[in-house]
Amino acid sequence: MFRHERNQSQAGSKGAHMSMDEVREYIASRFAEQLSIQSLAQLAGRSPNYFGEAFKKAYGQSVMDYVTELRIGHAKQLLRDTDLYMREIARRVGYQDEFYFSRKFKKVVGVSPSAYSKNARKRVAVTSSAAIGNLLILGVVPVAAPLDPKWSPYYHYYYHEQIKVHLSSPEAELDEESLRKLMSAKPDVLILHQKYDPLIRKQLMTAGIECVEIRGADWREQLLETAEVVDRRARGEQWLAAYETRVAEARESVSQAVGTDLFITLRISGEQMYLYSNRGICDLLYKDLALSTIPEQKQWSNQELTLDELAQLNPDRLLLLICPNASTRRYWLTLQYNTPWRELDAVKNGQLYVLPSNPWFEYSALAMNRMLEEATLMLTGKNPAPSPVPVHGVT
Repeated sequence: MFRHERNQSQAGSKGAHMSMDEVREYIASRFAEQLSIQSLAQLAGRSPNYFGEAFKKAYGQSVMDYVTELRIGHAKQLLRDTDLYMREIARRVGYQDEFYFSRKFKKVVGVSPSAYSKNARKRVAVTSSAAIGNLLILGVVPVAAPLDPKWSPYYHYYYHEQIKVHLSSPEAELDEESLRKLMSAKPDVLILHQKYDPLIRKQLMTAGIECVEIRGADWREQLLETAEVVDRRARGEQWLAAYETRVAEARESVSQAVGTDLFITLRISGEQMYLYSNRGICDLLYKDLALSTIPEQKQWSNQELTLDELAQLNPDRLLLLICPNASTRRYWLTLQYNTPWRELDAVKNGQLYVLPSNPWFEYSALAMNRMLEEATLMLTGKNPAPSPVPVHGVT
């Protein structure tokens, strides 16, 4: 037993025992050293058998499987980011025999350390729908992603079989179950679109999963950042160039169809209307397609709007996002029989369009492309897509 562990054990024998979480953190900070069930159980003040069973029940894996996970995870980091010799990497992660390390690595990862080093960053996981969309545009299918028929129906429908590990709903903090699922997918890199608890990030990085936070201000920057992560910058730039061409063609076609008609986007929730614009709506409708609207719609907005205020604006065309709950549906049904509503020019002329939450609430390259196609078809009656909408990436 190494010196620090002996001191901890002696302290434990005097009554200052560690909790299971503390022992787990202890292992994470010393995984490269020679650890034994007996010494770890002593730290927790438990018998070896009881400690082993309690650890597996609490964390879903045995103590030694956890040690192996940490060692192989750190080895993956060293193989990706350094030019160290194999024997040095083996030594740094707790294996004195580089050949044993190589066999262990291949058993866990599926390829030898040398093969992994040549093909690093092939397995990518994400925690948001936006990240899925950007990866698919780049031709990469993530090994783990948040898939749910309610929150991400498009990806769930087309990719539930290709994406093997399904995490919790988009943008949610990783709970213990999702964290275990993520670990089981053995990704090399995790793309984040939000800040995560530092303890969770530390746990992921300790397991050899590189966490990359996308910080781009808009979806174009985010796509190129993602392309850098997966070494597909050229592909990202080519796709953006093609997208700009499609936008220019769509803008001309839409302009001919709608002229200078005034557009207003509304979100209806409960018994209230909101003047609404999110990032995707702002970028696609009021920047890329240059639709005429009021200044408030050209930036993010979600402000309450009365029917009288809407009547004063009296738009030529109305775009509606209607929340899918019972109270909203009742209000929407009542509203359609309301005289001031029926007197709106957009309603009288049948220029009313209901937008589905998917893709109009998502902010990714794939979602923007789908929105462009939907908006063009909706306003001109022409489908600009030369091929089916689904874009299937390949690993």
